[in-house]
Amino acid sequence: MSTSGQTYKELALPYFKEVFDIIDKVLVKEGIPYYLIGATAIALEFLNEGKKPPRGTRDIDFALMLSSMAEYDHIVSDLKEYGFNSVEAPWTLYHEKYDVAIDLLPFGKIEENDTESFNKRYSDLHVLGLREVLEDAIEILIEDKVAKIPPLAGMIILKLVAWSDRPEERDNDLTDILKIIELSYEHDWDDIVESHFDLLDQLDETAGQLKISARVLGRKAREYLLKSETLSNRILSLMEEQLSNADSSGIARQWALSKDIDLELAMAILKEFETGLKEDGRLF
Repeated sequence: MSTSGQTYKELALPYFKEVFDIIDKVLVKEGIPYYLIGATAIALEFLNEGKKPPRGTRDIDFALMLSSMAEYDHIVSDLKEYGFNSVEAPWTLYHEKYDVAIDLLPFGKIEENDTESFNKRYSDLHVLGLREVLEDAIEILIEDKVAKIPPLAGMIILKLVAWSDRPEERDNDLTDILKIIELSYEHDWDDIVESHFDLLDQLDETAGQLKISARVLGRKAREYLLKSETLSNRILSLMEEQLSNADSSGIARQWALSKDIDLELAMAILKEFETGLKEDGRLF
């Protein structure tokens, strides 16, 4: 566990402390494992590395490891006693006083035990990848609480799944992925030198750091694909589609726009990530 001791003030997310305290109180009482995912988790990892966190958000995403729909409904009922209210999306709650929305994404045995009711209620919610990624969750201390968050490579996988589900609504996912790639070079430098030294010849190239970082993240993300054929098919099909034509690649075009880089370079970064996902017989 990281013990660098981040503070809520440094995270700079309005009312995050109040919301996190409520979530922690309710879920710890019920003995429910939970994880902070999404943009807030990325911001916390940036802080943990001494970097300025990316964009703030009033939407906070949590993944809950549950066994049944009854357990999920009980958690929702408990949270309503603390001022949260239901909205149109069945997995979202809103707190009017704090002006904060939370998404509660159920995964685990609930997907097996209550398949019919789960699929009926969450017909447009996909939790693909949560189980595989969160097996490797890391812990970060934030004042008196411990936040469990996905590793950086896992965050990319979850972001790609979320974006591919609703690309018209989730451009921020792609921006977050590129920021993860930027952060990861320094974050993983010791590991790159020790286990991915075969990539260091790219440092002489333009934007070599981004390409190395993307390749290493792809290599690390591969382990999640190996755990699930469904997840592997989704991500590899997405990569093939996005790399087939630069002009129609939503990922590359968004990266080029947000970072003001050439589309060719954006495609090269994406290609490095895909190559990492497919590499076998690795040094690392």
